[in-house]
This record gives sequence, structure tokens and C-alpha cells, in this order.
Amino acid sequence: MVDESHCELRGVLQLMEEGKNCKDVVRQLLAVRNAADKAIAQIVAENRERCILEEQASGRDTSKVVKEAIELLVRSRSYSRNNTEPRKRGSYCC
Repeated sequence: MVDESHCELRGVLQLMEEGKNCKDVVRQLLAVRNAADKAIAQIVAENRERCILEEQASGRDTSKVVKEAIELLVRSRSYSRNNTEPRKRGSYCC
């Protein structure tokens, strides 16, 4: 996952250095976001799986751990969608 994100980010930098079209840069940035989303999902899944197994081994209810995992994933998606501020005129993208 990290390698994928790294490659995507290098692609963005290369496009910007070459003065490529805004649409091409945005398309590449969307690929970066997608790679980050995949990494977040994998990290949450692996961590929560371990937590669920620990809860089950202790005889405790796992619903709280599952709920936390869902909340983390929902927050990560809403964060990436809601924290994009419009660019000012004169910035890289027209």
C-alpha cells in the first residue's frame, strides 16, 4: 500500500513539474486519495480484527469494536471528501 501511494505521489509531482493540464493532475491526485483510502481500510481492518479476537478470547461483547471500526472508516471517508478547499484564482489549477 505504501509503495502504491508513493508511486502515485511521484506521478503528481512529475505532472506538476512538467506543467501538465489541471485535469491530469487532479486525476492523479484522485489515484493518491484512492491508495490512501485502501491503506486506511487495511490498517483499520487488521487492527480491529486483532481487537475482536482479544475481546472474544476474554468473553466480552465485540459489537463495540465493530462499531468503532465502522466509525473510523466513515470518518476517514468524510474527512477526505470534506477537507478540500477550493483553490484561489492564480493557483496551479485554473
